[in-house]
Amino acid sequence: MCFAGRDLTEPTLDPSGRRLAFAARAGSSRAIVLVDLDDARPLERHVTAWPSPATGRSPGGGCFAWLPDGAGLVYAATDGGLWRQPVPGGAATCLVDAVEGSTVASPAVAADGAFMAFERDQAGIWRVGPDGGEPERLDGGEHAFCLDPAVAPDGRRVAWQAWSPPDMPWDGAVLVELDLVSGARATHAREGGAWQQPRFAPDGTLAGVHDGSGWLNVHWGERAVAPEPFEQAGPTWGPGQRSFAIEPGGRRLAYARNEEGFGRLVVVDTWTGERRDVARGVHSSLSWRGDRLAALRGGARTPTQVVVYDTSRWSPTVVAVGPIRGWDDVELVEPEVVRTRADDGAELHARLYRARPATDRLLCWIHGGPTAQWGVDFSPRLAYWIGQGWNVLVPDHRGSTGHGRVYQQALHGRWGELDVSDTAALAAHAQRLGVGRPASTVVVGGSAGGMTVLGMVTADAPAGLLAGGVATYPVTDLVELADRSHRYEAHYTDSLIAPRAQEDVLRARSLSARAGLVRRPLLLTHGTQDPVVPFEGTVAFADAARSAGADVELMLFDGEGHGYTDPANQQREYELMAAFLARVVGAGGPNPGR
Repeated sequence: MCFAGRDLTEPTLDPSGRRLAFAARAGSSRAIVLVDLDDARPLERHVTAWPSPATGRSPGGGCFAWLPDGAGLVYAATDGGLWRQPVPGGAATCLVDAVEGSTVASPAVAADGAFMAFERDQAGIWRVGPDGGEPERLDGGEHAFCLDPAVAPDGRRVAWQAWSPPDMPWDGAVLVELDLVSGARATHAREGGAWQQPRFAPDGTLAGVHDGSGWLNVHWGERAVAPEPFEQAGPTWGPGQRSFAIEPGGRRLAYARNEEGFGRLVVVDTWTGERRDVARGVHSSLSWRGDRLAALRGGARTPTQVVVYDTSRWSPTVVAVGPIRGWDDVELVEPEVVRTRADDGAELHARLYRARPATDRLLCWIHGGPTAQWGVDFSPRLAYWIGQGWNVLVPDHRGSTGHGRVYQQALHGRWGELDVSDTAALAAHAQRLGVGRPASTVVVGGSAGGMTVLGMVTADAPAGLLAGGVATYPVTDLVELADRSHRYEAHYTDSLIAPRAQEDVLRARSLSARAGLVRRPLLLTHGTQDPVVPFEGTVAFADAARSAGADVELMLFDGEGHGYTDPANQQREYELMAAFLARVVGAGGPNPGR
């Protein structure tokens, strides 16, 4: 059940609001799927055949866009080209040829169909005519990264998100706006915040999301539409995030609110500011056309689904579900909010899933990023281990998103320190709540979360809270990360640790320098084709720790990247973790109370 089902992204209504397309991925199969919402019994039909669409991951996307007459879609393909797909079916036509080693994404079509804008390699914004041809570059190359082009209703202006190192997008991204007629270029930037999700309102005003107030709030021009101390978007980890949608007439705007990891769909009157809470649940990929609003929705007890709301009554209709049917028969657990204080007085945040029946076994599961958050969305992985009799604590150490800009930026220069101490404080608090003991607590994490796991098991006080640790594709060598990670994250250490030129600092702060200090049993896994975190660092860490007498298990998965996609390898990872937990805690098999 954990490995079956499909990933759903980008539910997008056609211009009339009568049909819905979404991207679906199951294993190696990818497709854009069409649903006619006016049918008495809507059926799913695959639209794309070859080449396969380059589907994204929720809450982002950037795979496709509708043509303005609804007669087709423009999509980014796995071959690296841009294609036009007729709807309801037929052969696709290539608009932009693939370039070896290059990708395209985030197509945006002018309202009159005169051109399509798109991004290439997250480094430039281009446009091409409706029948293809030689694309024209629109950005001037002044920024290292460009994402998410948007076209004004009159087709005269194109806007996009842009930033350059040492910034990551959540540090100081701007919106760039180009007048295609005059050639004039305007940069929208504000001190102490970052922009994302450029989108033109029906009246031509450039809208977006900015956190200059301390919170990611939707803006209509320079005005916050619904100012509040809640995040109305997540970090820009890729193209295609749609955390808000504007009604075609412009009078109302829907947005996804983050309430300490829990989600809520809210609608605001753009004139009066009056707000209406529509539905609980984590919502993303909002699309508003006609009298319908489509979204992805999920929750701890709600398997991920594509839902369409009637915007006159706000009644929802589920039109597609990602996870397989069996999850509807499982007693899933809703988490509770947990807060405590760090030694320096800062308030820390987490969510706690309590297993039933009650147990004192605890998995402290750290998200990656580290600029990220695991909201209360549907998670088969967490549900599985809760079902095996483990309480699960999901900590939001400082540096996590969802709690405002100050909390997110607090990790700058202190990665590997604050995340470790904050996670330790939250784990200790959970143990005081009676859901774990040092002898029955295991810390788990992947990527940046894996680095925090290694920090926990090599530091005296945190290690004293644990029976062991499990780290998947962990960051071990910060110099190697800066030199060999993919382009998006190559400068991540500049803000979180130190610039690449300060190699002595990076080496001193690398967990590879602490491999001889591992104090608890440790399970490590890594894919040999990981483009983000070099697997050789994990091997070197394991070898050094073992040489110092540490109890370290290591499993490499041939051909896997930053995350495991082969079902056999996925199952093996679960089996390895279960055996490890059984060995270090004396548990790990099926929960007899389930």
